[in-house]
Amino acid sequence: MAQPAIFKEADIKLGEKLIAENKCVACHVSKVGGDGSAIYKPQGRINTASFLRGMVEQCNTQLNMGMFPEEVTSVAAVLNRDHYKFK
Repeated sequence: MAQPAIFKEADIKLGEKLIAENKCVACHVSKVGGDGSAIYKPQGRINTASFLRGMVEQCNTQLNMGMFPEEVTSVAAVLNRDHYKFK
């Protein structure tokens, strides 16, 4: 699948591992209920790949997760693949 240039160097396997290890889904469920996926498509909020990466960085910062920039990019690339599908 085609990914935006911002995700060209992303390590998808690392992104998947970080999402699991950091319990992202459980946190999103606690915020929006259901399976947590409603958090990914707030109407009109995230409309570019760069904005998506910025939202992952915001979680990283607010929750003091300590992810490096390339890890943030990898997580965002997985979210793009699974939910946003920016080209």
